Amino acid sequence: MLNRQELARYTKSRRWRIKKFVRVNEKIRSPELRVIGPAGEQLGVVSCKAGLDLAAKYELDLVEVASQVKPPVCRIMDFSKYKYEQEKREREAKKHQKHFQIKEIRVKPNIEEHDYAIKLVHLLEFLKEGNKVKVTLMFRGREMAHRDIGRRIIDRFATDIKAGGVIEYGPLLEGRMITMVVAPK
Repeated sequence: MLNRQELARYTKSRRWRIKKFVRVNEKIRSPELRVIGPAGEQLGVVSCKAGLDLAAKYELDLVEVASQVKPPVCRIMDFSKYKYEQEKREREAKKHQKHFQIKEIRVKPNIEEHDYAIKLVHLLEFLKEGNKVKVTLMFRGREMAHRDIGRRIIDRFATDIKAGGVIEYGPLLEGRMITMVVAPK
């Protein structure tokens, strides 16, 4: 059973990622509680003091599992084991998440053919790694007068990457830049 100091240490510790709104033992403030025993059996609606006495009888903690119902539902369980299982579930969920980064390729309207080919190779490599790619074409100074040249370059990127990726966010002119986001197939 946890005393107040141990409970404070657990809630402040970064190691435990249990939500802070879980109330345990003396932190429960409701006058009446619906108590569930350690084996999952219903022990009925009892006062808070009687619930704490029941938890002490089993040498476990009284944990509030559903605070939004009237009366709140509390379960008699080992709180540290509960926190460990919660943390284990979070780690397991994190393993199954898909991780990707957004890479960026910047070009200018006056890009040469060889430079374009190199940028295209890098873009396809990023897509093969499973990353999203943001293609940004930047205009400087009087290049804004020839936006059609920049648009042709972005459209060329779009046609050249059809085999390796899907355009997620179309080529749009935003200020002095045309941006396009490409995701892997």
